Amino acid sequence: MNRERQLAQAFVALSDTYAAEFDPLQLFHRLVHVCRDLLDADASAVMIADARGTLKTMASTDDDAAFAELLQVQSGHGPCMDCYRTGKAVSVPDIAVECERWPRLAAAMIEAGYGSLQAIPMRLHDRTLGALTLLRRRTGRLPEDDLHLAQALADSATLALMHWSTEPARGDDVVTRVQSVIAAKATLEIAKGMIAEYTGSSPADAARLLSAYADHVHVRLTETAYALVTRTMEPAAILDGQPQH
Repeated sequence: MNRERQLAQAFVALSDTYAAEFDPLQLFHRLVHVCRDLLDADASAVMIADARGTLKTMASTDDDAAFAELLQVQSGHGPCMDCYRTGKAVSVPDIAVECERWPRLAAAMIEAGYGSLQAIPMRLHDRTLGALTLLRRRTGRLPEDDLHLAQALADSATLALMHWSTEPARGDDVVTRVQSVIAAKATLEIAKGMIAEYTGSSPADAARLLSAYADHVHVRLTETAYALVTRTMEPAAILDGQPQH
């Protein structure tokens, strides 16, 4: 499949909010993987601001501890926070020269093997909800065409988030929906921990088991996580519902 067809499919997938199994967390998961696969990036993540203005990671292409730390140090300051506050893209072509400005981020990126970063605003018209982060192992700026495409993908996903209900969103619904997604993400993290403990696996493997179960039985990932956390479903059901190969 050529890149143009992949991009067309990506935009359709990001805008299909009326599918029965549409899930805002899966939306962000889809976005970060599309960006990694189709743009000049080695990793990607979506961070959304909570009610206090702190950035929370909603989805990422890498679940290891070093990458999580790299994102965590940007929750209150850094290029992603600057992007969120200004509503403008922020480019960091060489993190090694930013050690004085962002010492913790520089150390975390270098430790994880990344040389450059691009932050793209997740915006709904004139309102910025968070940032899409693109990381590359080499230094240098993201190609201009990829920068524009990343913004278009981010805008498409943000708009879809606001229209995942069949009811039109009012202005005051934006905060409510964003906070609902953040709460759903927190629930998912608890569910991942439950599955990891039950199976003796890593959080990354637990996340894959949860996603595979939700896809296989055609339910939302958020619903699966909630059922586990509220004890209306046992962890064993996740293993029992895995697709057979």
